[in-house]
Amino acid sequence: MNKKIGFIGCGKMASAIIKGIKTSCCKEKVAIKGSEVNCEIAELAQSRLGVEVLTDNRLLTMDSDVIFIATKPNYVAQVLEEIKDEITPEKLIVSIAAGVNTTKIQNIIGTKRVVRIMPNTPALVQEGMFGICKGEYATEADVQYVMNLLNGIGKVVEVEEHQMDIVTAISGSGPAFFYQVIEDMARAGEKLGLDYEKSLLLATQTALGSAKMVFERGELPVQTLIDNVATKGGCTFVGIQTMKEENSEKLFYDVIDKTAEKSSQLGK
Repeated sequence: MNKKIGFIGCGKMASAIIKGIKTSCCKEKVAIKGSEVNCEIAELAQSRLGVEVLTDNRLLTMDSDVIFIATKPNYVAQVLEEIKDEITPEKLIVSIAAGVNTTKIQNIIGTKRVVRIMPNTPALVQEGMFGICKGEYATEADVQYVMNLLNGIGKVVEVEEHQMDIVTAISGSGPAFFYQVIEDMARAGEKLGLDYEKSLLLATQTALGSAKMVFERGELPVQTLIDNVATKGGCTFVGIQTMKEENSEKLFYDVIDKTAEKSSQLGK
């Protein structure tokens, strides 16, 4: 675990991972640096994250064992062209760019080791969710290293690369969808006469507790948890019936489907 880790790009997602690592059990075992080509942005990132942020991507690559490509998807090719001569066989590339597959990366940097992940911002509070897959030349040890690094700030699931756009839609974009649901519930409570902040607390803690119940359900299907609350003829049952009448299942299918489709387009 004693490696130098470099982040090319220190935006929101990279910041979440950096801050998550710095507060996790891995913090004593890694040295983290970042890079931003704009001097002013680099200074701000350095102040915000508490790590050295360079303005030279090639220098960062040379000085790192593991390089996270954390730019926007449309800048990935440009960055890889810039640093490809500095990527030795000993270095590991980890891409967090949505929609950019490992084949596209390897077409630029050759037979180097690439691991692709899809993180999400709850890594900031050590509750991140990560999808991970490996490129053609990466090893199982590479995947395990990245998984061990991320396990300190959330949970990790390994998938096939063709499934990564679905992961992006469910967990990468998912926090915003849950925020929207919580906000909608809180606003509904407000419209019905409850103070907004109290309504928001009710919705937020209920979401947190419900998620924990799902994690700790053992072999029980989620439907059983629903049925345990929504007893026939009760108030929750009426609410569930309303959701079914409004076809909430189709709504969320469409949300995930369209988000996954957009993810697949980002890397083209």
